[in-house]
Amino acid sequence: MGTITVGVDLAKQVFSVCELDGGGRVKQRRDLKRDAFAAWLVQLPQGTVVAMEACSGAHHWARRCLEHGLVPRLMAAQFVKPFRKSQGNKNDRNDAEAIATAARQGNMRFVAVKTVDQQARLAWHRVREGYKAEGLAISNRLRGLLAEFGVVMARSDFALRRALADDAIRRQLPPMLQGLLDDLQQHWQQVRERIAACDAGIAAHAKADVRSQRAQQLIGVGPLTADAVVATIGDGREFTHGRQLSAWLGLTPTQHSSGGKQRLGQISRRGDSYLRTLLIQGARSSLQRANAVALEKATAEQIWIRGLSQRMPFGKVLVAIANKHARQLWAMLARDEDYDAEAWLRHPMVQRPARKKTDAVAA
Repeated sequence: MGTITVGVDLAKQVFSVCELDGGGRVKQRRDLKRDAFAAWLVQLPQGTVVAMEACSGAHHWARRCLEHGLVPRLMAAQFVKPFRKSQGNKNDRNDAEAIATAARQGNMRFVAVKTVDQQARLAWHRVREGYKAEGLAISNRLRGLLAEFGVVMARSDFALRRALADDAIRRQLPPMLQGLLDDLQQHWQQVRERIAACDAGIAAHAKADVRSQRAQQLIGVGPLTADAVVATIGDGREFTHGRQLSAWLGLTPTQHSSGGKQRLGQISRRGDSYLRTLLIQGARSSLQRANAVALEKATAEQIWIRGLSQRMPFGKVLVAIANKHARQLWAMLARDEDYDAEAWLRHPMVQRPARKKTDAVAA
């Protein structure tokens, strides 16, 4: 039988490859360096399934496979782990075989291959998050140095900048510390400027994309969230429905059900943590807007949010709103349609009020 499935354990330099025949038996194993692996892909017959874990560089190699007429299959690492024969003995060859075996499962869920544009747009978000962490580290370093000399201020960035600019506080500090604080403050300012530049670049990307513009029609979804959603899931058609997307984002509860009795736990917090964080932060804005608007001017969704906030804890309300936004975003992207606040009325399960019957006029 010819090879129909190839499992590849990706690495920086040496890739481990396992080929399975039509019966699922190991046909050949090999270890290839980076250049040799690229040349080996060209020799594979078109239509061969090349399975990989969705890790760093996986989308690049998946696009290379598509160029050569191959069929790439990307999977989450947690879906591959159960297929490794020995859980105690982990090595590259065992991983490659487990990847190939997992890809042959008929019910396996695969990750959509990202385009170059999607990965480039996501790079802006990753760099921005790195700058945020760096800026927080610098501000904490400044606070720690000042606290060593008895200078303590509020936890806001504004309070820290005001303390650094206060001449009275400066005179209390040793002269040899002045230059060090100036360098740190300048570095902190540069990092904040780079964060602002990333925000401007992401906003420009969102403005140039019709899908991102459509996503921003939702209250609580701004340019940052809209661009991240489009760059991460594209048109969303890899998901069967919106509930599947919200589950992939970790916005649904874990289950410990048995014997026909459902036991729901906390939200799973699996999947893309960055996108989940953005949606939950946007849910805060939606909650504030719903509580601030007059009841007679509130939309159906805002009335629903206000009802939730009256009977549920604050955290659960935010998760419920983020879950709803995820499902709405999927519908807008997958169906290529604008946001419609009255779409829920068209659902077959909605109970509509009965029409008033006009009394017959007596003859």
